[in-house]
Amino acid sequence: MNPYRSWFRCINPACGRQYPLNQVVYKCPACDDGSKRSGLLEVRHDLDALKQRTPREWKDLFESRYLRTQWPYGSGVWGKKEWVCPEVTDENVVSAYEGGSNLFWAARLGRQLGLEDVWVKLCGNSHSGSFKDLGMTVLVSMVQQMRSEGQALRAVACASTGDTSAALAIYCATAGIPAIVLLPESRVSVPQLIQPIANGAITLALDTDFDGCMAIVAELCRPGEIYLANSMNSLRLEGQKTIAVEILQQFDWQPVDWVIVPVGNCGNISAIGQGFLMLKELGLLDRLPRLVGAQAENANPLAELYRRGYPDEPFQPQKARLTQANAIQIGDPVNLPKAISTLKRMPGHRVLDVSEDEIADAAAWADRGGLFTCPQTGVALGALLKLAQAGEIARDERVVVISTANGLKFPNFKIHYHADTAEDLIEPPRPELSVTPRLRNRPIRVAADLDAVRRVIEPRLAQGEQ
Repeated sequence: MNPYRSWFRCINPACGRQYPLNQVVYKCPACDDGSKRSGLLEVRHDLDALKQRTPREWKDLFESRYLRTQWPYGSGVWGKKEWVCPEVTDENVVSAYEGGSNLFWAARLGRQLGLEDVWVKLCGNSHSGSFKDLGMTVLVSMVQQMRSEGQALRAVACASTGDTSAALAIYCATAGIPAIVLLPESRVSVPQLIQPIANGAITLALDTDFDGCMAIVAELCRPGEIYLANSMNSLRLEGQKTIAVEILQQFDWQPVDWVIVPVGNCGNISAIGQGFLMLKELGLLDRLPRLVGAQAENANPLAELYRRGYPDEPFQPQKARLTQANAIQIGDPVNLPKAISTLKRMPGHRVLDVSEDEIADAAAWADRGGLFTCPQTGVALGALLKLAQAGEIARDERVVVISTANGLKFPNFKIHYHADTAEDLIEPPRPELSVTPRLRNRPIRVAADLDAVRRVIEPRLAQGEQ
């Protein structure tokens, strides 16, 4: 018999009702008053059972599984199965061997900032090209488990700005489960749009923003025959919390000082924070990192609340303005209470916001250091620059920036930054998102002549330009 168990629990301290993970439930029925954030659930684990293994035994177990081929434990998520979702049997796991993404030592960028130990966790080096795979494997595996137990789940659905839909479509296609995705029309990059289409998902483009899509998909899933895959469903956060465990594992279980996370719907920062808290609770970590949330100025509800000291008053949603970081263009984040609760438990945490110019320039600066970043990662890098320039990070402190998606999913973000004229663009720029690029690098048209080529490159090399 499996000695480990987990369950849903209402986050309302006055309630705390519990529900099994194989029940189709996204909110606590006793606390849900119809508002967006009422009755939210979280996944809880039997920590007493987990503590029966020593920290050294957990480390040895995780190390023995990491990136191996024993199904399904070579996955960066399912290698921590006991901490994630022990209720799913091995035969019902739906996995693409997600996780195991590399830590990029940003040595050149660190030197430019006067820092010695800067790393970028490339969570976008994954099957679908974003960190969403880490959570979607758990959610779709639980759907597979429920279907194997006889539950009549016809499909899985999500609202998305691109990455969630891509991950859902891939895992549902792997399992043979129908997927439905609702996208805000004209606000998703072409590579993101084609992913669910190619994987056979029922793909709907709606004339609204993400929040509008979310409202519709929540109603679509209410009858219970279609399972909701958005981060309101806390199963996904269990997979995403393994980012924290994997970072520690990749540093030979040595602590880090700062972790900077781009924030939209507030799920990933909640998950990563919970991962670090669980590591400390189970004795695998002596001290917690300073967790930093990074938002675009045009969609910054968490940053605004942080600046006001998280006031104890009803939250007033923003109408998010357009931002290059469209995947986190969310003014009414569903996981806001979870994020605030988690951040309050992380000593010395920060929440910063960055301008559109800062997003674009930070991404271009990082690209010149060997990366190829998405705009959301540009937000986190912009926060890193602010902290470093303000002298808040000590030279020898270890910093990890979370990169959430592969830059190849956002070609227009790069093209609009580096193109010199409208003729160079695949599609016209959006005037409301125009930036002043300080690091523009445009192709130079040169005659097919050796001397002409030398005349162009020699001055550039003399200036030390790349």
